[in-house]
Amino acid sequence: MSLFLCNPKVMRPMFGRTLFILSLLLPMQLVHSVTFRAPIDGVEWSVEGSPFVCQLIHPIPSFGEALFEQEAGENVEFMLLPAQTQQLNGRVRLIAEAAPWAPGMAPRRIAEVQAQQGSVRVQGEQAASVLAALHQGLMPTFSGDNWYGSNQAVTVNVLAVNFQAAYADFLDCLVELLPVNYRQIARTAVLFPTAEHQLSDATRARLDLIAQYVLTDETVQQIFVDGHTDNDGRRLLLRDLSQRRAEEVTRYLVSKGVDESVIITRFHGDRYPVVENDTPQNRQRNRRVTIRLERD
Repeated sequence: MSLFLCNPKVMRPMFGRTLFILSLLLPMQLVHSVTFRAPIDGVEWSVEGSPFVCQLIHPIPSFGEALFEQEAGENVEFMLLPAQTQQLNGRVRLIAEAAPWAPGMAPRRIAEVQAQQGSVRVQGEQAASVLAALHQGLMPTFSGDNWYGSNQAVTVNVLAVNFQAAYADFLDCLVELLPVNYRQIARTAVLFPTAEHQLSDATRARLDLIAQYVLTDETVQQIFVDGHTDNDGRRLLLRDLSQRRAEEVTRYLVSKGVDESVIITRFHGDRYPVVENDTPQNRQRNRRVTIRLERD
């Protein structure tokens, strides 16, 4: 047995085969580990904002960018956006782990999500967890198994370097956000008690939001105000009541600074109910004024 192991004629082909096998295995391991992160001395965080949306942006070289985004009237959302959508496919794991230069903290799982057209989005508590991890100096890390649709693993690190100063600017931007966004007020209905046209406190508060938005968004070019009633009464009287309701809404918007020339006021009586007038609850829904915003 010892003669066989020491025989160089036997050892040479065995050693050659071993090197050949290793040469096949080692590159496979390397190829299956693709990692993207900004260099420590080149980590950037920047803020872009308006009254409508605030973004906290982190470029990731050779990959794309990570960003926090908060729209007016909404909660913060975190997004990982590759420059090429094929880079991320399928399920993606998100953990918060210690940065390589500051080891010692155990990794913490945040979420597992599905990449949609290459991008990863987390909202609510999960987005807040990403923020908290960066505050603690941790490194949010995304891991997937299908880089460019192959079986190669891909890892994307989001570094906390320079995060704190940019986050302070992001908070300043959030303070300036409008309380609502276009989707939330583009179609609004305010309700009225039977036979009344005066505005309630709740209606005034809603109209305040609409006026504030319109005065900020220069793309809003037209406002349609339409008055309606239920079918309880004579047609002519109902038409007059719907007119008084619509005009009351228009007057209030104008009093808040909205240009009267962009408002089109109409009234329809009981002609266009949203539901049948067969219950008290349905009648209440039909006693309304609708406000519709139109952009360019």
